[in-house]
Amino acid sequence: MSAVHSTRMLILGSGPAGLSAAIYGARAGLAPIVVQGLQPGGQLTITTDVENYPGFRSVIQGPWLMEEMQAQAEHVGAQMVWDVITAVDLSERPFRLTGDSGALYVCDTLVIATGAQAKWLGAPGESELGGKGVSACATCDGFFYRGKKVAVIGGGNTAVEEALYLTNHSQDVTLVHRRDSLRAEKILQERLFKHPNIKVLWNKEVAQFVAGEQAHEGLVALSLRDTVTGEMSRLDVQGGFVAIGHSPATEVFKGTGITLDHEGYIHARPGTSLTNIPGVFACGDVMDKVYRQAITAAGTGCMAALDAERFLQAADFPVPEDAEAGHPVDPMVEHAE
Repeated sequence: MSAVHSTRMLILGSGPAGLSAAIYGARAGLAPIVVQGLQPGGQLTITTDVENYPGFRSVIQGPWLMEEMQAQAEHVGAQMVWDVITAVDLSERPFRLTGDSGALYVCDTLVIATGAQAKWLGAPGESELGGKGVSACATCDGFFYRGKKVAVIGGGNTAVEEALYLTNHSQDVTLVHRRDSLRAEKILQERLFKHPNIKVLWNKEVAQFVAGEQAHEGLVALSLRDTVTGEMSRLDVQGGFVAIGHSPATEVFKGTGITLDHEGYIHARPGTSLTNIPGVFACGDVMDKVYRQAITAAGTGCMAALDAERFLQAADFPVPEDAEAGHPVDPMVEHAE
């Protein structure tokens, strides 16, 4: 017979957002259950050096940080379950979710922290050189390429923003785009084209991420193919940043009634973690496509737990609707709009 787990707070995802929500939820006496998902610990488990998480004067390792956060969550009373949610019923409370294991999860509040994954090119050498010159986050890793030649692959807002950001660390930034025009906003394009340290290679796609002959070298070049002529060329770089977008892990929530934007991100009421369904909260990269940092994810995880706790405290009262935006308002928080 399949297991049945009942809890006042169910958390989906075990990255910085999910584990921060677990810590705050457990400290509030809600004994949350964390369904860890396909990648326990989230994207930080595949990140080596972390140099920008507050509280550490030296470089720390991403997997270690997530192990410590999980240990803290368990220490204060959160329960970890290694499972993946495959079916969601949010039509009434308590909510009912089914795991790949066959287990049923019944909860009064649901915190969604399933995150988002960077889209990759799939070119040879890309995965092998991950963390060794290939990255999908300039804000996270740009500091490690001070004074080095770097390239950004993409043509949208993210790619242009990453190229501009990298000029803080490098005087030689190349934007590689497979078409002859960018999709980015015009104001961003103007900044890009005016910047003296950025050049653009048009109609080029990455055929291969080239590793150095010595193991310690990591990425040394991009092998490029002209999308018009097919001609091959080589761009010597020590850093390659793939910036072709992210995919939020929200597939299982389609058709459940929860509001998703056109890119699939969960829509949360600005300044809160509240979704359009009372009792359902979203935090981390599954609802944030702007910052995408471990520290901001952790902050929104804290917000989700506090919002959920307040919702449960006021559960005997109707949750009013924001007439203008159509999103639920936390009855424990003054609505000043």
